[in-house]
Amino acid sequence: MAMSSHMLRKAYQKGTSFSFRAFQPAALSRSYSDTTTIPSTQTIEAPYDAVIVGGGHNGLVAAAYLSKAGKKVAVFERRHVLGGAAVTEEIVPGFKFSRASYLLSLLRPVVFKDLELKRHGLNFYFRDPNSFTPIINSNESLLLGGDQNKNRKEIAKFSVKDAEVYGDYEEWLERLSYSLDPLLDYVPFNLSHINSSSWRDRVQVIRSMIPFGKMLSSLKTDLPSFYDLVMSPASKVLNRWFESDVLKATLATDAVIGALLSPYSVGSGYILLHHVMGEMDGVRNAWCYAEGGMGSVSAAIARSALSSGAHLFTEKPVKEVLVVDGKAKGILLEDGTQVEAKVVLSNATPRITFETLLPQGTLSESFQKILSSYDYTSTVTKINVALKGLPQFIASPAGYTPSSSSPGPHHRTTIHLNTESMDQLHESYVDVLQGNWSRKPLIEMCLPSALDPTLAPSGCHVASLFTQYTPYSPAGYTETSSSCWSSEGKEKYTQLVFDKIEEYAPGFKDLIIDWETLTPPDLERIFGLTGGNIFHGSLSLSQLYVNRPTSLNPSYTCPDVEGLLLCGSGAHPGGGVVGAAGRLAAQTAIKILRIER
Repeated sequence: MAMSSHMLRKAYQKGTSFSFRAFQPAALSRSYSDTTTIPSTQTIEAPYDAVIVGGGHNGLVAAAYLSKAGKKVAVFERRHVLGGAAVTEEIVPGFKFSRASYLLSLLRPVVFKDLELKRHGLNFYFRDPNSFTPIINSNESLLLGGDQNKNRKEIAKFSVKDAEVYGDYEEWLERLSYSLDPLLDYVPFNLSHINSSSWRDRVQVIRSMIPFGKMLSSLKTDLPSFYDLVMSPASKVLNRWFESDVLKATLATDAVIGALLSPYSVGSGYILLHHVMGEMDGVRNAWCYAEGGMGSVSAAIARSALSSGAHLFTEKPVKEVLVVDGKAKGILLEDGTQVEAKVVLSNATPRITFETLLPQGTLSESFQKILSSYDYTSTVTKINVALKGLPQFIASPAGYTPSSSSPGPHHRTTIHLNTESMDQLHESYVDVLQGNWSRKPLIEMCLPSALDPTLAPSGCHVASLFTQYTPYSPAGYTETSSSCWSSEGKEKYTQLVFDKIEEYAPGFKDLIIDWETLTPPDLERIFGLTGGNIFHGSLSLSQLYVNRPTSLNPSYTCPDVEGLLLCGSGAHPGGGVVGAAGRLAAQTAIKILRIER
């Protein structure tokens, strides 16, 4: 029986018990309301110095830097809410979800400081411990956090040797991640300019190589191990350090998240490093929940941009980038409005930017050919779940007494399920290569409401399930269908995930009020993520640094259209809520505008 939102809220208040099958996603009329509303600008005041296509976090970062530099800038977002994939939306009445992106760590410290995000309302909760791996059909579990003494005790349950070297492993990874800082905060050198006859191009190449030199210098004796990590499968590195299956598999999840890779795939070592180079408020490798959800991050960036005079528009989809004589001259909105600007920055993926928004025939054949090989493969399905209580795990940490209202330390972490060994992760990966979703999907469960009480009604919780591996188009369905996933297929996969969680936490399904499942095609349709890829293109070795997205435009510019820049995660340094691409694209645009003067 369908229940209205009013009835549902009354049921919460009365503590009514719901059976798992009582609610299906269609039972609720969802408004997908933005819970971190930012006042949007009402009047277009063209011409602008710069216009930005898409109000994702990188687009907002670019707008903030440009406006702080005294430039007249406007952002045009097609959805009703700013933030791109970093949004908070109430998709079940009373429950606020970080609908896509769900954790805060990789945001560059320079962006956090320059844009004064704390002053503009960004608050967050540090998670410690930060990782929990229960062992199926067992009372054993692995709980890891910032306390090395506790980590040693936890790991020693599985291997005394691993317990002794784990601290050394973390120190080594931290040194490597520090060495990458110069690359993350500077524009890569442009290989196409090395043989240029222009002295300005040559000087620019030499200057842009300085951060690369700083990185090599900072590595010192770690250079061989750094090279080995980024060029090797994560399994090779982890097997060298550890012997415990559960510890290696827990660490290996960082090497495959969001990627069509197994721990045994070449390149998975870099993905592991990418996910440990974060810092929040001076705390290295910290993972946090943004208070109010990830939309609060975008909201703080937007407020920073607004405070400097940026114009932010929602529900203004862009149809085309206007190009005259090889130069970007502004944009054409879908409602027919032309907005003139000196430069155009696109927060969209490279495919949307270069293949959809540009007039046909704008790009050279050589650039088109290179773009056609850019990899957007995704294996991620995100499931957002409203719960009427906390899931209780068979393998709860020692000392925790199960309670429906009091979160334990493990509830505050990322909970890793179906991760007993790297072989198990590899088997899940093999399933998707055959066109099927994983029979034992990798599940990362987060319960941000265990720390942030603003997200759910009292006694209730929100769960974020980041799952893989799922194909864009499952076997048996065609890419010409409207979603590539039938409703039956989506339901079947969702139930599989819930059943797997039930094996670790009996009673989980009885807690479910409602849910939303976002397959790769859903992530593409809603958030503009080509192929459903959360990084705007895979973070493979061939698509990093000077090759992101191609060797022709690592400086954020388009080789065929003067004044068109890429400012989203498809540009260096890649995906996640990082903000670096927006900052570096803005700095490049400021230089262009200065030359035009």
